[in-house]
Amino acid sequence: MVMTKSAWVFPGQGSQATGMGLDLLPEAQAKFEQAKEILGWDVADICQDETGKLSQTLYTQPCLYVVESVLADAIKAKGHQPDLVAGHSLGEYVALYTAGVFDFATGLSLVKQRAELMDKTSGGIMAALMGFDRDQLEAQIQQTEGVVLANDNNAGQVVISGAPDAVEAVMANVKTKRAVKLNVSGAFHSPFMQEAATAFQAVLDGVTFQDAAMPVLSNVDPTPATEAATLKQRLSQQMTGSVRWREISLALPEWGITQVIEVGPGKVLTGLIKRTSPSLALVNVGAIAEIPAA
Repeated sequence: MVMTKSAWVFPGQGSQATGMGLDLLPEAQAKFEQAKEILGWDVADICQDETGKLSQTLYTQPCLYVVESVLADAIKAKGHQPDLVAGHSLGEYVALYTAGVFDFATGLSLVKQRAELMDKTSGGIMAALMGFDRDQLEAQIQQTEGVVLANDNNAGQVVISGAPDAVEAVMANVKTKRAVKLNVSGAFHSPFMQEAATAFQAVLDGVTFQDAAMPVLSNVDPTPATEAATLKQRLSQQMTGSVRWREISLALPEWGITQVIEVGPGKVLTGLIKRTSPSLALVNVGAIAEIPAA
């Protein structure tokens, strides 16, 4: 019998959906109550809100963290365990929680402060580019001051981040199938986040991390690590550093992973992974009903 080696991956901002996580409420009432105490507002209310609050960074990040963490707990309760974990941007916090690096409340407190700092950072923009020549794109980024590759999602999809004129210059000078500006409050994963990252470092310094129960592939360094100090160091670079998702996707089969479970709303990550590592079996768990039998 061939053993399935499974990686659990956790999506970030952009995957949120109205109504997400409501099926988890009866089972996870205590966690939702705990979240309310930490945040000062109700995740379930925001997840049902029709006015667009869920798409504001301030609310998006904590809501995704709570829903994905509770879902990961529910999957474990059915007898499943990941062999490796990774998360996209905000999702890295859920990966670390799932690996036992910190408890639910500690992670949520970090995410709350991260979201508040990122929400306050303005001035820059982000844009997604689809279908381009990578050499041309990389050359253009090097020639243009004030713009960086923020998310390297897969061979045909990236996000650039930086000063508005610099991002627009790259969009104008690189031939793409499609290029769209993203509806975000600032230039995430770029030097524009340095002030927020410095403030957040002081928060991180006050938190004790444990060694991970299974290897974690971090956004800024997609090599597996379990040591608390390494994982913390990588997380501290995450706000200004690139999300190297394409490399994470390439690393999964190299480490013997045969199945990837995307834990959370939507199918963004499995969609990205499919293009990079087509040999992997992909499963999406966005609700209790979608948890596979043990």
